[in-house]
Amino acid sequence: MTISRQDYYQRLNTANLSPLWQSLSRLVPPQPQPKAVPTLWKYDELRPYVMQAGELITAEEAVRRVLVLENPGLAGQSSISSNLYAGLQLILPGEIAPSHRHTQSALRFVMEGQGAWTAVNGERTTMSPGDFIITPSWRWHDHGNPAVAEGGEPVVWLDGLDIPLLVHLDAGFAENYEQATQPIERPEGFSYAQFGHNMAPVRPIESDGTSPIFSYPYARSREALDQLWRFEAVDEWDGVKLRYINPQTGGSAMPTMATFLQLLPQGFKGRTYHSTESTVFTVVEGHGTVYIGAAAFTFGPKDIFVAPSWNSIRFEADSEVVLFSYSDRPVQQALHVFREARE
Repeated sequence: MTISRQDYYQRLNTANLSPLWQSLSRLVPPQPQPKAVPTLWKYDELRPYVMQAGELITAEEAVRRVLVLENPGLAGQSSISSNLYAGLQLILPGEIAPSHRHTQSALRFVMEGQGAWTAVNGERTTMSPGDFIITPSWRWHDHGNPAVAEGGEPVVWLDGLDIPLLVHLDAGFAENYEQATQPIERPEGFSYAQFGHNMAPVRPIESDGTSPIFSYPYARSREALDQLWRFEAVDEWDGVKLRYINPQTGGSAMPTMATFLQLLPQGFKGRTYHSTESTVFTVVEGHGTVYIGAAAFTFGPKDIFVAPSWNSIRFEADSEVVLFSYSDRPVQQALHVFREARE
């Protein structure tokens, strides 16, 4: 008996089967087809919403008072790209964001304000603009801000997490600590003293793939960029670009997200490149234009933009520009699927 294709497909559906030939071009395309789209968020336009959140809900009530930067191509998914999350977190003077832990890895990049602190695994670090701070997977962490009388002021930072990736993997867990803050067991700067001077303890310390340095102060990182700019040729695509590393392994500071800091000299007109990583950028200093795919965005300090996978990227700098960025490159490199093309 001969059956029609339509009848055959209906029978396959009933048996929880599907024909690959109908979906092959979508599943294995000739090049990446990201659903995320290039998008820019102007910080001056975001800031009033962030501050209004502070009037409506406390840090304790919210657990984390954050406004999520949601990509228009991924509506309802709380994602800035297919594998990355971004949000702006506010902590006001006198507040504590209570301690918890989760399997998702997180980074903080301080946008504005001085004096707030983050505690990770028994050690605190004071936060300043431009600092890059890590919260490793499944480590207790809390945030606090001194009262106004003690010099506290509103502090805002960019949160970057691998939440969408762990959603794909069905590997998300979280747990609240029994108290608002964790016990402090080590003095501030302890982890940097151990690993931040091209030296390490003689006795090996167990590594989970995350850098044992959880706070990378901007002043030190900025100085490194300046030194390289003076002594090295500027790359035609990236200007002067450095990656934050795990000093125990030489790899990325975080196992699921790579982090970078780059300087574009005034007048820089970069060449175009593509890569399979999705990258979130925030402007630390300066003004310029970025071309992502068919989009062109003019940017200034604290603006945030995303370049989804395989979109062309090119920079022009009207003044000296410093950019912080993070991407899903380590995951792609571990799977041997990372690709980059420079034109």
